[in-house]
Amino acid sequence: AIAYETVEMPDGSLPLLAPMSEIAGRMAAQAGAHYLERPRGGRGVLLGGVPGVRPARVTVLGAGMAGSNAAVIAAGMGAEIVVLDLRPDRLRHLDEIHWGRISTVASSMHTVEEYVSSADLVIGAVLVPGARAPVIVPEELVRQMRPGSVVVDISIDQGGCIASARETTHADPVYEAHDVIHYAVGNIPGAVPNTATYALTNVTLPYLVAIADGLPDAMVRRPELRGGVNVAGGHVTHEAVAAAVGAEFTDPLDALALR
Repeated sequence: AIAYETVEMPDGSLPLLAPMSEIAGRMAAQAGAHYLERPRGGRGVLLGGVPGVRPARVTVLGAGMAGSNAAVIAAGMGAEIVVLDLRPDRLRHLDEIHWGRISTVASSMHTVEEYVSSADLVIGAVLVPGARAPVIVPEELVRQMRPGSVVVDISIDQGGCIASARETTHADPVYEAHDVIHYAVGNIPGAVPNTATYALTNVTLPYLVAIADGLPDAMVRRPELRGGVNVAGGHVTHEAVAAAVGAEFTDPLDALALR
């Protein structure tokens, strides 16, 4: 079994997960703006503000594909953006591209508390390939947010990075906890199946063509597929997945008898 979300390039990027992360990040900013409106239970804040009125403060947790796309869309709508991440290279990349339009801050317990508690909209976009997302925002911190603020937890597909988040659906996308609106829809891209299908097919097709000639040959030509093999020959062949399910890890090359 090959998992889209664990096919990993040498630089840590996830080529098959990328289009879904792009869509989820962009939709997260849209959803956040929507639920900040007073009729939806929000604070009644316009994301981009107007001349003479400060725009909404948006805190994005994670500078990966989903977080970066969320930040770009929110910035395009005129919001005041801060992106937190542990990786200086990701923060540097955002800063170089956006020339200060998006502020970047090294993530720590102190900075998470500072920027989450003061935000109108918090977008959680933390991913550990193959494993549960770490909880970055404890429930007590959510209680410190202003009533009517919004959190969007993109990481809910991997368990969520905000302690008060529980998975919701497109049919019933939000709930209120601690006077904060929570949007935690699993499979956010499912709301735009036309776009999602084309985007996913664009990146998947070359791998399908390679695998059609046999997985062993495909793994030689595209070494990143090795990380995507989660189960083979009755063995769990991805370390993070094995740890998550309490199973013994077997190297995929051994499971496929390639060495």
